[in-house]
Amino acid sequence: MTFEHLNLLAALPEIALLAAICAVLLLDILLPQRYAVSSRTLGLLALIPSLAATLWQLGSPTEYAFSRMYVADAFGHLLKLCAYIALAATLIYAGRYTRDRQMARGEFHVLALFSLLGQMVMISANNLLVVYLGLELMSLSLYALIALRRDEPVANEAAMKYFVLGALASGFLLYGMSMIYGGAGSLDHGRIASAFADGQISRTVFTFGVVFIVAGLAFKLGAVPFHMWLPDVYDGSPTASTLLVAAGPKLAAFAIAFRLLVEALIGVSADWQQMLMVLAVASLAVGNIVAIAQSSFKRMLAYSTIGQIAFVLLGLLAGVVDGDTSTAVGAYGSALFYIITYVLTTLGAFGLVLLLARHGFEADRIEDLKGLNQRSPWMALVMLIMMFSFAGIPPLMGFYAKLVVLKALIDVGQVWLAVTAVLFALIGAFYYVRVVKVMYFDVATDPARIDPEPGARATMALNGALVLLFGVLPGPLIGACLEAVRQALGS
Repeated sequence: MTFEHLNLLAALPEIALLAAICAVLLLDILLPQRYAVSSRTLGLLALIPSLAATLWQLGSPTEYAFSRMYVADAFGHLLKLCAYIALAATLIYAGRYTRDRQMARGEFHVLALFSLLGQMVMISANNLLVVYLGLELMSLSLYALIALRRDEPVANEAAMKYFVLGALASGFLLYGMSMIYGGAGSLDHGRIASAFADGQISRTVFTFGVVFIVAGLAFKLGAVPFHMWLPDVYDGSPTASTLLVAAGPKLAAFAIAFRLLVEALIGVSADWQQMLMVLAVASLAVGNIVAIAQSSFKRMLAYSTIGQIAFVLLGLLAGVVDGDTSTAVGAYGSALFYIITYVLTTLGAFGLVLLLARHGFEADRIEDLKGLNQRSPWMALVMLIMMFSFAGIPPLMGFYAKLVVLKALIDVGQVWLAVTAVLFALIGAFYYVRVVKVMYFDVATDPARIDPEPGARATMALNGALVLLFGVLPGPLIGACLEAVRQALGS
């Protein structure tokens, strides 16, 4: 590999983050106690170099590095910016929670940063091996984060379930990748797509590989029937770790789904679209129906996630019709907008749980939200915004996200899928409205004062304002999503 092929500047955000992680590790160990800066502050500061590098790259043409194994494009820049926001908000929300539970050590924040590094590698991967490298870096960090409280049997059980099932999903992905490599003779996404387009390989080989790849991706996204880990891991993990699993990794999983299915395997789109259709309908049914029976707020949000991810899959399957890609930008752009909407709303919902929790009390059951409006009207208002956004009630961000996905389905003639999605969304609205009813109409049973940190309070207010703002004025963000997808498809 020549120096020209390295193009280290294209990978500057990842290099900057890795250097910052090393600095955080050293400072956490070497600084005298009287000069010690909190690990959370170091973790937040570590994001600044990567953020600056990504902002510097905005507007630049698509670049490749490491012999085309890595790609820096508008699609990657947008998702990385969202990943930085997700991690920064999580660290701010989790400040008091981690201190109360003796988790506010360097390990928590360094592992969170390593999981972000894995997400960034996944987002910019242009090679099957780089996809797997980023996936394992992210996954191993999350396994450790969930099991960080070694004295909690429930957290250890959740980590073990996540580890075992995650290893199974990684095996599916690796086996699928090996079949694709065997058929195409290359690990590069572009060359794989070209090999199929030139008729150099068997469609049967590609189809078998796609089956395993879709199964692995469905696990990472949390789609039925590969959702078994999701409720137990969300419920059993410390809430700070739950939010680290629920937010940023979904952005990275969407990124590799786009890179693998759309950029590398577009030649067999008719096959993987059928698989995504089955996964989406099953996820809509299971996620929205089972969530109704939950009394745990975190388990309810886990099943809600399954139903929300179904809309992302619906956007992905609407991109190509009988080889016609005229609707691809709109469909994939709608899916990208939806996953960003999901992450932003999830940050607010789990963030509020973190702010309500205190030493010895998790605030993770729906009944713990009783009378929240009497105790803290502004926190109840923020949670109302999040629940209504999940339900797709205008004028919030979730409404517009659902609308653009449904439009993408109708544009390709999948009216029955759009109707099915609307019906299950109506069912799902019940358990979101139930949370609002508990907050506003039930009598408070917990007299404890709610006093979040000023930084967490400001972040929560900003979180709620963004969900409202992007619902009223979605144009700039949806425009950025469409342009990012347009550049990715054209490179």
